[in-house]
Amino acid sequence: TYYNLNPETPDLDFHSLPLVARSSTTSAAAFHRTRITVAAFIRSLLSIFTFHFPASIFTIPTHLSITPSLGRRVTGTLFGNRHGHVTFAVQYDSRSVPVLIIEFAVSTSTLVKEMSSGLVRIALECEKKIQTPRGGRGRSAMRLFGEPAWTMYCNGRKCGYAVSRSCNESDWHVLSTVERVSVGAGVIPTLVDNDHKGGVSEGELLYMRARFERVVGSRDSEAFYMLNPDGNGGAELSIFLLRI
Repeated sequence: TYYNLNPETPDLDFHSLPLVARSSTTSAAAFHRTRITVAAFIRSLLSIFTFHFPASIFTIPTHLSITPSLGRRVTGTLFGNRHGHVTFAVQYDSRSVPVLIIEFAVSTSTLVKEMSSGLVRIALECEKKIQTPRGGRGRSAMRLFGEPAWTMYCNGRKCGYAVSRSCNESDWHVLSTVERVSVGAGVIPTLVDNDHKGGVSEGELLYMRARFERVVGSRDSEAFYMLNPDGNGGAELSIFLLRI
């Protein structure tokens, strides 16, 4: 509709004019039908696609892990008193919290003799405890590093039972003492035990620290291969964790 907006026209009432042009009845009906069709189409799409959002994205975690995830290369430390059992600690690097500590079934002096031969293979085996869900195949729910006890074999000979444990004060003392050592071996003087007569020390504590290549075979098997620095022909040490 065309409107004459010439102010010189005396008989034109500007207040009675609409702000927009009036649409025809046919156009209004067509627009109404189009709006109904679009709304029905959107409702049909929503009925087909169902969106599920995990509840965790709406919540803030109550705790955050400060330990980085274990990678392909890790730091491994073997330590123990000369006549005591050897402890094996695995860390992400030389200064991080240990993720695995296992007390072997052999003494430090025995392991030193084995390593003098140039080749040491340590196998730690434990029994797989199966949890079978309804209508499905079962598998062990515990993480491999969480297994408490292991049967230990050294170069094919059964040595006894190794035990996993949490990091105690004595372990922290050793790991913090050799914190700046990336690769090497040496002796750590132990504290004097005042409970013994004359305040005699428990003896020298030997340690060996190296980088290990970590190979994950499956949920039930991992291996640690000691990496000799600069590729020299040092002793070969491999440690296998197997759940059978």
